[in-house]
Amino acid sequence: MIRFHLCTISFRHQLVSLPELATWAGATGFDGIELWGVHARHLLQQPGLDGRWLKSQGLAIPMVSDYLPLDGSEQEAIHYTRELCRLARHWQAPKLRTFAGHQGSAELDQRQRQARTRRLQTLTRCVADEGLTLVVETHPGTLADTVDSTLALLTDVDHPALGINFDVLHVWEAGADPKLALQQMAPWVRHFHFKNIRHRDQLGVFAPANVYSPAGSRQGMVPVMDGACDYRPLLDTLAGWQQSQTHPAPLDISLEWFGPDSYRVLCSDLHQLRQNVRENRAQSQVLAACQ
Repeated sequence: MIRFHLCTISFRHQLVSLPELATWAGATGFDGIELWGVHARHLLQQPGLDGRWLKSQGLAIPMVSDYLPLDGSEQEAIHYTRELCRLARHWQAPKLRTFAGHQGSAELDQRQRQARTRRLQTLTRCVADEGLTLVVETHPGTLADTVDSTLALLTDVDHPALGINFDVLHVWEAGADPKLALQQMAPWVRHFHFKNIRHRDQLGVFAPANVYSPAGSRQGMVPVMDGACDYRPLLDTLAGWQQSQTHPAPLDISLEWFGPDSYRVLCSDLHQLRQNVRENRAQSQVLAACQ
């Protein structure tokens, strides 16, 4: 089963309430809503809004996306992580997303890398103690900026509660083939982010400082199936996983749109992706019947 979710970060500069967003998401055909940590915290101030309420709307929150500190005070980092776990339980979200620090793997010496890895291991244990899963996003400027560095990080932490949020575009940005990278990371993949760009030389628009700024450039951001990163081979793989039961757990995919006209683009992306999944499933069934 493949489940598609929208991200509240797509509406970070718009005045829209969670009930409004939930109504639209359900009517459009989304399965859930990925909550940005900032939004998850502020929504606590609104009585009646929690994971149980959202499930009553036919939706789920698969993940709360935030940023755990991998340097500085360990005591403060543990406290922050436990507060984030309480927030996730309020929203009945089984996963927490974080970045693997804010420095690229090539920028750190061995001692620095080991320190951040030990911190991530400690915070993973905190998350596991709460019955949750921590996922590290593949992202430039972090310890998960290349396939090799990401795999080394997962191996070094060596904890079943640590997984990967496989951001397809950022894997491609690092020079890897997303389909091959997925095969290498498959045992750890717990979530996906889908987005795209018109040309590789425009990838800078996804830098956090630009994306989070209301005045930031959106030049080159395009719908998932229209960009320079070809999602079709990866979608073929995911369809094969589902058909063969290689990955029996639901596959969670969040559409991470940062450009304008969010409702129109997300609706179009969702319908195109669901159509692709249906076509792949039908093709897989035909091939299985012919064997």
